Amino acid sequence: MARMVLTEQAAFEVPDGPGLWLTEADAARVTGWEAKPEGMCRGDICVPLPQAARAAGTIDVAAFWRMLGAPVLAEGEAWMLGTAAEEHALALASLEAPDFTLPDLAGQPHRLSALHGKKVFLTTWASW
Repeated sequence: MARMVLTEQAAFEVPDGPGLWLTEADAARVTGWEAKPEGMCRGDICVPLPQAARAAGTIDVAAFWRMLGAPVLAEGEAWMLGTAAEEHALALASLEAPDFTLPDLAGQPHRLSALHGKKVFLTTWASW
């Protein structure tokens, strides 16, 4: 049986188990942080990981995520790893939209960053 872990980047299927203990490989795939002797690392940044959050080649991803100051939610077999409020605040303060690509009515893809320096009107709609 498998569980789902949802992040702002994607949805990941991971093997069933207690809590959100994942193998080091699955933890890296889901979080983008790699387990190293000094802790969990992403690029040049490493966050020390308490010994209680590491056991036999597995990582307590929920504990690590909370250490980053980010929210974790579990509902049944689904887990959600949210973004820390500070990261959201920084993104909003920059007033920059994330880069994305969408097709026009003719199916031609257009990347937002290709329109840099031009006025762009973005609108969204959702049925809910």
